[in-house]
Amino acid sequence: METEYCPPDVPLAVLHDDAEMLIVDKPAGLLSVPGKGEHLTDCLIARVQMVWPHALLVHRLDRDTSGVMVFGLTPHAQRFLSKQFELRAAKKTYVARVWGRLTPKTGRVDLPLIVDWPNRPRQHVDHENGKAAVTDWRVIRDTETESRVRLMPKTGRSHQLRVHMLALGHPILGDPFYATGPARDFERLMLHSEELKIKHPDSGKMMRFRAAAPF
Repeated sequence: METEYCPPDVPLAVLHDDAEMLIVDKPAGLLSVPGKGEHLTDCLIARVQMVWPHALLVHRLDRDTSGVMVFGLTPHAQRFLSKQFELRAAKKTYVARVWGRLTPKTGRVDLPLIVDWPNRPRQHVDHENGKAAVTDWRVIRDTETESRVRLMPKTGRSHQLRVHMLALGHPILGDPFYATGPARDFERLMLHSEELKIKHPDSGKMMRFRAAAPF
């Protein structure tokens, strides 16, 4: 970890639970899964499993990203939900505050990404060896110094939204890896998983789960 790990001491924010799946609002600063070392054992899945011991991981959010996460509560549910992420059928929407005025108001970033090995876990654009990564964006509002945007990733690469915004010249505010100068001087990474649309493992019905951004 780049900085000392001090996970927030907050209760679980449960958005939905039934026999098949659990939806929670992950706080910023908390790992989704354990890291390497005893000091990195506190994480969202460990906290979830204290209440739902049979909960199973479906996907992850970065430590510094907050927002909607889903867990399977049966092996069938985990497989069903995971497949939707694998096939890009799960629809994810994020909210971010980025540096500067982003123009035009809507657009798409289509830049392949790969891990920057000497500086991992950082990622970077690599047109020869990178894996396909696509992000749509839409500006909600802006000022001279920053823009509030909705980001709709079409792929799920590590740090995708963070690197794609950096590539546009508008890093996400508070990003400890990619922002520099005054863009980095914020209390947290200004990135939040606002909405997830996913089919229920039992009924197959498309469901929508939302958690408002805390910034």
